[in-house]
Amino acid sequence: MTTKTSPKTKITSLEFIKQLKTHQSEEEFQKIQRYFKSKEGEYGEGDVFIGVRMGTVFSLAKEMIEMPTAEIEKLLENKFHEVRAGALSIMDKQARSKKTGEVRRKELFDLYLKRTDQINNWDLVDLAAPHVVGGYLSDKPRDILYKLARSKNIWERRTSIVSTSYFIRKGELEDTFKIAEILVGDKEDLIHKATGGWMREAGKKNKTKLLKFLDQYAKTMPRTMLRYSIEHFDQQERDYYLGK
Repeated sequence: MTTKTSPKTKITSLEFIKQLKTHQSEEEFQKIQRYFKSKEGEYGEGDVFIGVRMGTVFSLAKEMIEMPTAEIEKLLENKFHEVRAGALSIMDKQARSKKTGEVRRKELFDLYLKRTDQINNWDLVDLAAPHVVGGYLSDKPRDILYKLARSKNIWERRTSIVSTSYFIRKGELEDTFKIAEILVGDKEDLIHKATGGWMREAGKKNKTKLLKFLDQYAKTMPRTMLRYSIEHFDQQERDYYLGK
């Protein structure tokens, strides 16, 4: 399903929520509930849902891509998961756009870090961190990622590794593996999955770097992190590292 805003539509948080609610359904609500129950939804404390397809959320975000930062923050403050997903989708789309200037990119970056209290599920982090955080830091010092990697907030820690996907696509792998070293002892399964997954992607660019990391940490790193990182290895290689 696609959404269309008229030329006269105000691009505001209230209008976004109004249009979003026209697409809610009990069937979709039940699907979302089942999905997040089976996909670590318990980590999103207090998360509640309207019952709108994510495809519809993203379509509406595309129509309202010019939403001002202040209005986006109002969406982030909303209790409904789909509304916050809409906010992060708008942020992601703005960050990706070549029309977006440096001032707005910094506004988006600052807003993301300011409201990590509301970015409280794995899908929300993954939706915006690569371009809003990683993209902004592409040509800047990346110290903030190392601070986030040591945060008590699980979503800030996940942001630290997920943001490096932007660097990976450019062939810049150093931060991914350095942050993975910080997270290798993390207690949370969602961090294990993200760290292993992003190391796997970095390994596609440079397998030697991944092998070096595994030779040092495979014996002690969480099994889930290890399995995700070696997912594309052949069976002999997987058996070797799983047997450490």
